[in-house]
This record gives sequence, C-alpha cells and structure tokens, in this order.
Amino acid sequence: MKKIISTLIILIFSANLIGCSSNTRNEDVGTVSGAVAGGLLGSLVGGGNGRVLAIGAGALAGAFLGNAIGKSMDEQDRMKMTRALDNNNAGQPAYWKNANTGSTYKVTPTKNVSVGGNKYCREYQTIATINGQQQRMYGTACRQPDGSWKASS
Repeated sequence: MKKIISTLIILIFSANLIGCSSNTRNEDVGTVSGAVAGGLLGSLVGGGNGRVLAIGAGALAGAFLGNAIGKSMDEQDRMKMTRALDNNNAGQPAYWKNANTGSTYKVTPTKNVSVGGNKYCREYQTIATINGQQQRMYGTACRQPDGSWKASS
C-alpha cells in the first residue's frame, strides 16, 4: 500500500512541477493527476466487472488524495523546487517550510541524466511532510528551452 501511495504522490508532485508556468489551480492538477493515477492502479486489480469497479474506485480515491496534496503545494513551493534543480549539486538538499500550509519539503537532486536526447535532466528525491504524514518521492525532471523544468517521470 505504501508503494501505491508513493507512486500516486510522485505523479501528483510531478504534475505540480509541470504546472510551474501555468495558471491552473494546484488542487485541480492534483485532482486530475490523482484520478488518472488511481484509475491506472485500479486497472491492475481483478478482472472483468471487478476490474471496472476497481478502476472507478481507484480514480475516485486518487482524485481525493491528489486534491488534498495539490492544495498543500503552492507557487512558492514549485519555485523552491525549481531553484533546487537549477542550483544544487547532486546530493545537496534544499529545505523549506510552507508558511501557509505548514508542509515541509526536502528536495535533493541525486544525479544528472539524459532523457530522450535532453542532456539537461536531473533525478531527484523529495521528502515531504504534509498534514503530519511523511512521504518519499522520486522523479526525473528535464530543463526545457525556456528554462522551466518538466517532469519526465
């Protein structure tokens, strides 16, 4: 179950990173990302009508969880994550606490990698404490031509 929750959070956090330059509300990104991830995870359960029910239940649960996590991350959090990816050496963490939500974050770029021909990508680890629950998240983000970062996984 922890692996499923961690996977959902990775997808949601990645979607929030993608949304760095958009005007989309955080909870909307989280809701959609969570619903998609929940539906995908639900598709792995059962067969036939049971699978359809699992997909629906997974989508609903994912949407609820994604909305809650998306609300906890704001523009300031995404800017600090971008700053860590831009400026920190591999293994050098960035720490911050969101004064509005109380959520705390530790983002550590772990390795420079190439993805799909883009040489400017970084693997990263995030430890977030949201509503008293600590979650570990792993992902890869690539710098775009405009300087923004886009999650690739």
